[in-house]
Amino acid sequence: MRYLTLRYVKVIDSKCTERPLLHSSDHSHMAYMYMPGATAVGITYDGGIVMASERRIAYGNFVVSKTTKKTFKITDFVGACCAGMVADMQVLAMQMRAMTKIRKMELKREIPPNSVAKMMSSLMYERRYYPLMTQVIVGGVDGQPALYTLDPLGSVLPDDYAAVGTGAEMALGVLDTEFKSKMSEQDAVKLAVKSIKSAIMRDNASGDGIDILVVDKNGTRESTEN
Repeated sequence: MRYLTLRYVKVIDSKCTERPLLHSSDHSHMAYMYMPGATAVGITYDGGIVMASERRIAYGNFVVSKTTKKTFKITDFVGACCAGMVADMQVLAMQMRAMTKIRKMELKREIPPNSVAKMMSSLMYERRYYPLMTQVIVGGVDGQPALYTLDPLGSVLPDDYAAVGTGAEMALGVLDTEFKSKMSEQDAVKLAVKSIKSAIMRDNASGDGIDILVVDKNGTRESTEN
């Protein structure tokens, strides 16, 4: 079980004063810019993985979007979901799709999920001084299902289930209690939806429907639930 949350980042400047990494300023004051909240989960089951994420983008108290997709197909057998800056994840997903296609042509076989996670980790670590402000769950199937969590610096943490975002604690309360190894696809989808709905009830930065991505030996399937 893994979870990561990211609301805002602070840095210490040369005068040893604390300031936000993302901020706006004038000569009189500085204002905090909060990272957008989100909740995303990933669950392994007998033969595949399920990823789910709510659809809201909120900056502080302002809801920017109610229809943002935070689940991504990387290859035919690998997917990802995210929390944090969606723009960063969209760029990362686009780069990973290109890199995996090139790698597939070189190897003449599908790229396994652990390789995709390592490639994504390398991209994120290369930008550690100007990091991509996104938390990622990536997983897929290569004989057996595999799931990994990545933080903004590219740490790769394997697990059977995971949650990221501002609603991760609430989602994990459900996952920790009800997750079972070798569960069916139907049960895994129900658990993913239940954990996201649990987070939506207590996290005002999460809401407005759920996107679901299922990956198994036959490929990927996407659906949406209100």
